[in-house]
Amino acid sequence: MVALPASIQVLERGWLSSNNILCFDGDQATLIDSGYVGHAEQTLVLVKSALAARRHAKQLTRLINTHSHSDHIGGNATVKAAFGCDILIPAGIEKMVSEWDAEALLLEPACQRADRFAHDGVITDYSEIKMGGLNWRALPAPGHDMAALVYYCAEQRLLLSGDALWQDGFGIIFGELMGKNDALPATRATLEMIGRLAIDVVIPGHGAPFTDIDAAMTRAFQRLAAFEADGTRMGRNAVRACFTFNLLDMQRLAEDNLPAYLQSVPFFATVNQRVLKLSDDDFASWLLGDLLRARAVEVRDGWILPTIAP
Repeated sequence: MVALPASIQVLERGWLSSNNILCFDGDQATLIDSGYVGHAEQTLVLVKSALAARRHAKQLTRLINTHSHSDHIGGNATVKAAFGCDILIPAGIEKMVSEWDAEALLLEPACQRADRFAHDGVITDYSEIKMGGLNWRALPAPGHDMAALVYYCAEQRLLLSGDALWQDGFGIIFGELMGKNDALPATRATLEMIGRLAIDVVIPGHGAPFTDIDAAMTRAFQRLAAFEADGTRMGRNAVRACFTFNLLDMQRLAEDNLPAYLQSVPFFATVNQRVLKLSDDDFASWLLGDLLRARAVEVRDGWILPTIAP
């Protein structure tokens, strides 16, 4: 287990929800990312339990987001209703949150869910913020989300990386697959920026905190290079991951309905049209076969079912 400052607690989540990171300051606490809306009640239980376990922590006063995707902001409204905390979001997503632009938030394109919430303030690029008794700098990390922020504590050599860097990669490069050609080079620039930081521990948006920074960076650059060389590889990876996410949310999908479902979800249809260029039936056949081989799904009585716990 990675040693973290006593003022930081990571609630590692599984599929659908991002990690929840709690930073404690005396009797107050800050939560970073709220998980998926389908897990909102579970998030409340976990946060309340973590607060109760701390002798002096009495209240959650802030909720801060790393970026705008549904698995990070989906529980914002529920958390705010329960705790009355302020919500601070990256400045780059303020307009889409204020107007609740379901397309810009990728809710409509990916057919995912989030409850609308009102934010109380924004965090700008390179601004300083105190969490857990430590000083953090908000660094722009475009790529997976073009307005994403990561939070870096130089004194403790800690990075809260969101989906910009995981132990085994990074988040889907949605923009590139949907025709915005700046997202792939932005991902490389973000990884290069992270590589210049002095880091001992990364707390990612998904997965356990890790210390093998050089190895993680090597894997991330290798993955990025493979995507740069072969757009179909990037597209297939994105469709597999996003469909698995959606299936866990739906819990089941009729096998016969798979081609029509993929065509009905704008993100899947766009990736196929722009990158994979398969017929509707071939697209569905490839995806189902690939997920069956990976044992990520099973087919039972005509239904496609996830094999991963939500």
